[in-house]
Amino acid sequence: MQNLSFSECLLTWWDKHGRQDLPWQHPRTAYRVWIAEIMLQQTQVKTVIPYYQRFIERFPDLQSVAAASTDDVLALWSGLGYYARARNLHKAAGICCAEHAAALPRTPEALAALPGIGQSTANAIFSQAYDQPAVVLDGNVKRVLSRYHAVAGWPGTSRVHKALWDMAEALLPTQRGADYTQASMDLGATLCTRSNPNCEACPVNHDCKAYLDDRVGDFPASRPKIKIVEKSFHMLILKDRHGRVLLERRPQAGIWGGLWSLPADDNGQPLEQRLGIDSDELKPLPGLQHQLTHMRMTILPLLGDVTRLTKGVECSDEQSWFGHKEWPALGLPKPVRQLLEQHIKDGT
Repeated sequence: MQNLSFSECLLTWWDKHGRQDLPWQHPRTAYRVWIAEIMLQQTQVKTVIPYYQRFIERFPDLQSVAAASTDDVLALWSGLGYYARARNLHKAAGICCAEHAAALPRTPEALAALPGIGQSTANAIFSQAYDQPAVVLDGNVKRVLSRYHAVAGWPGTSRVHKALWDMAEALLPTQRGADYTQASMDLGATLCTRSNPNCEACPVNHDCKAYLDDRVGDFPASRPKIKIVEKSFHMLILKDRHGRVLLERRPQAGIWGGLWSLPADDNGQPLEQRLGIDSDELKPLPGLQHQLTHMRMTILPLLGDVTRLTKGVECSDEQSWFGHKEWPALGLPKPVRQLLEQHIKDGT
């Protein structure tokens, strides 16, 4: 393939080896691509697929998302993480219904103006929905170009990002925009992987500077280390006489924003003090470890029963009781769902 351009080599490879059976490719509409691209932000394809399929089954079009409550959308997102994506998606659906005749805009600029859609994601939607060439610079493509051009520096910096954007623009084909976008992402996901890349099978290895210089492992430069915060806190699993469990909505800002959660003392105020409960009336349960990008949590669950408490519990505006047929349908953080599934069964 030495006499072919980068895009020609890539498309020839993709026609034989690329991922052509992803659920958002059949049919490949603007709405379906939009949902997929938002879910794929910082999340791998294999993780996204089951969430995507459930989401599309519940919300087959943009109008159904806009008509749903935020809770309904978050419930389908529960466990996928980065929940601001779901809240922004819901907001964007409402804007599209109000300002764009219940459809996604047809230009990258208008798409990028919607909540949760950056320029690269806007281009990915535009390219795949309308088969137009457009620069897409997700993590996989950044890694491919960083190696292909031996670009020094971490791609997260504005300087390196701009350099990679210009390089990607220069490589764009004039036709088959949708296939080229998918091929670019597939190359990074399947061959030009972060570790143990399969360079021998790469369709553009004959021009890859990092490969030719035997420096593939040097590119892209690693992200500066994130300081992992250790955090330990209590969560209360409190049941009432009907077997319902007390949940409270998290603040919109911060961890698990807008989701329903078990009451916790991670806001600086001890749980027992906040709810007026004597800790001696609560049963400690085995701890649960949960890892976020920047935080390692140790959740210490406490089990209680209102009927056995000396004092009653008054719910705030952000708290409510949910039965065993209700809470599974809520947007819940993954560790909260784990605790409820383990300790609250059929209302007992």
